[in-house]
Amino acid sequence: MAAPQLEVTDATGRRTVAVDRLPFRLGRGAGNDLLLTSGEVSREHAEIVAAGEGYAIRDRGSRHGTFVDGAPVREGALEDGARVRLGRGGAELTFRCATDEATLSPSRRVETIGDLRQVAALLEGLRALSSARVLDDVLVLVMDSAIAVSGAERGFIMLADETGQLEFTMGRSRDRQPLPGSGFQTSRKIPEEVFRTGKTRIEADLLDGDLADAHQGTVALGIRHVLCVPLRLVRYAAADAVPDPSEERRVGVLYLDSRERGTLLASSTASSLETLANEAAVAIENAKLYREALEKARLDQEMRTAADIQQALLPTRRRTGDFFAAAAETLPCRAIGGDFFDYLDLGEGRLGIVLGDVAGKGPPAALLSAFTQGSLGAQASAAGEAGPASILAAVNTALVRRGISGRFVTLFFAVLSPDGRLTYCNAGHNPPMLVGTDGAVRRLEAGGIVLGLFEGVDFEEATVDLAPGDFLVVFSDGVSEAMSAAGEEYGDDRLIASLTDGGAGDAESRLARIFAEVERFTAGAAQHDDVTAMVAIYSGPGARESAP
Repeated sequence: MAAPQLEVTDATGRRTVAVDRLPFRLGRGAGNDLLLTSGEVSREHAEIVAAGEGYAIRDRGSRHGTFVDGAPVREGALEDGARVRLGRGGAELTFRCATDEATLSPSRRVETIGDLRQVAALLEGLRALSSARVLDDVLVLVMDSAIAVSGAERGFIMLADETGQLEFTMGRSRDRQPLPGSGFQTSRKIPEEVFRTGKTRIEADLLDGDLADAHQGTVALGIRHVLCVPLRLVRYAAADAVPDPSEERRVGVLYLDSRERGTLLASSTASSLETLANEAAVAIENAKLYREALEKARLDQEMRTAADIQQALLPTRRRTGDFFAAAAETLPCRAIGGDFFDYLDLGEGRLGIVLGDVAGKGPPAALLSAFTQGSLGAQASAAGEAGPASILAAVNTALVRRGISGRFVTLFFAVLSPDGRLTYCNAGHNPPMLVGTDGAVRRLEAGGIVLGLFEGVDFEEATVDLAPGDFLVVFSDGVSEAMSAAGEEYGDDRLIASLTDGGAGDAESRLARIFAEVERFTAGAAQHDDVTAMVAIYSGPGARESAP
């Protein structure tokens, strides 16, 4: 007995489908035997099953219901001519019990009802599915539709990677089963030629001429007939514009082959598949862009979280004590950066001042920054009476032994005592500026090389005496090397002028003046480094600066 048929009428047009397996599933999901794109149809809507010597249709928990001859059913018998409706108009089906075996083609499930109607149905289906923006679903529909149109036994899609090389993306058989790339035996010669030239390739018989040698694996399977079309995007300048070949971009190829001629070699099939391939390229590109947008949104959220964590690792912006007031700020040029600062409470009421700059930007620099900050804090807490030089030597050893290739840290570490003594060590950092009450500026340069490159290096330290009102300015090279729109650096001279010409002020106001001057100089020009600065004012023993 021949298999029954479904005469299908939906938004994609009319077609006849053979019910050649049981259960025969209908729905919007890619794994169904009959794929319907209407939103009224559920992903797993219904299935046709055997019922004694006849057939029945069973609802699979659809949202909008299944109807037979206008009546809703959970399971209803199907007689010849029975009218089935899925949802409130998603698809109209007429069930036919075929009696003539010759009316069904063994090589195709979907019969064509005119070339134009066939193409319209396929394109409409692609447009509907591309709106879901799921790349795998788009590829499944493209493959199943192409195989149905052509009568091919199998096919695959190859998409171009970022370097323009074709990669096997999806393979499908006539019975809608996935075919892995490792099991798809065929030569890459035809797909790569079609991708390179942008021209459809039809081979009537791989045994003709010298083709057999180039396609031995394919011929060994009995495959003889091949059709391969390019997937290409054409840009349009306006709705009524004519496509410009110079604006064409190929994104991959659609390859089909078979042991049977079927309609695979018909000119109408090639024309239909070329049209399908062009629309498929748009759907594939849209799905890719949507997937990339989702991935970018996920990465952006991760970077925002990382930035929040990095800010939480830094101390509060302002710090005051009985003999000092300090303020610091860092502005990463990206979401997260490699600059950091810290205040350390040391023995005998001393204050540790730290500002560092990790080479590089982004997540790698941020990770090394966090490690260095933590390592310095731990070494300083355990150092007892040790000075800044020995502490930085220990930090340097810890960094070198981690073996982080090509990464280093510049760092300034100073200890301010209540009596005004400032003992410091500068490890390759921009020399901070010590500004006296008389406006004189002194650069603090004693120290050594950057941290993290060489083990066993010696570091020096020096001590200067501060008078009440003297203040220290520590900054990263993102301040002195900030660029104007004309490509000029801000420079140390402008920084010194902003420190000495601004008059008196507390630590926060002086810090704000530095950032304001840098912003005014750059005037919105894009910056390529983190900007970090700290101002610490010595106020003398017992002269605690009151909070504003």
